[in-house]
Amino acid sequence: MAYALSNTQSGFNLSATLHNAVEAWKAASAKRAAFNRTFNELNALDDRDLADIGLARRDIRALAQDFANKAV
Repeated sequence: MAYALSNTQSGFNLSATLHNAVEAWKAASAKRAAFNRTFNELNALDDRDLADIGLARRDIRALAQDFANKAV
């Protein structure tokens, strides 16, 4: 009986791992910045201005999170 051995080395690629980590950090930073910017801008409005655009103060966090998820 014949056996075929295949020894393909899919070792640890430090360069690719570091690149992926940096890219993930950049994406998370951009997402956090979009959230903070949106949250702060909406939170700076008074209740009347928020009502004029159809929002309640309790909606700001969820809206900012939704925007940040879609923006990045």
